[in-house]
This record gives sequence, C-alpha cells and structure tokens, in this order.
Amino acid sequence: GGNGQGNRLDQLNSPTYAFVDRDHSVYVTDHNNHRVMKWMQGAKQGIVVAGGQGEGNSLAQLSNPYGIFVDQSDSIYVVD
Repeated sequence: GGNGQGNRLDQLNSPTYAFVDRDHSVYVTDHNNHRVMKWMQGAKQGIVVAGGQGEGNSLAQLSNPYGIFVDQSDSIYVVD
C-alpha cells in the first residue's frame, strides 16, 4: 500500500497478514477488500492473486481473509 486505505492495486483496506516468499515477493491478506495481494520486489502496485470479486463463497470470492501461506511450488493457501 502506502497510498492510504482503499481498493486500488496500490492500496489496502485492513491488511491482516503478510507472507514473504523465497523470491522476496510479499503476499498480503486484504481483509476488507476480500482479496489476497502480491507485490513483487520493487513493484509500485500489487496484483490480485485470490479473491477480489467481492465478498462471498464462490470459487472466485473470499470473505474477510486473514491468513496466507505460499509453498515452494508457489501454491497459495488462504485462511478465509
């Protein structure tokens, strides 16, 4: 983030957990935006890697995610 609270790709709304992978990419659970964001090293904005389609229980939605883990094969596990 660093650009205030919001839902743009350079903003977060109540981040709850961060994970740094072996490539130094940072993953953040963006609780109130119902998404998981990824920032590659040096990036000015993140990319949505899970959720981001509003709150819900479909395969493309999350509901207040609050934990994340990325394994060595780059599989993402989200606590939702």
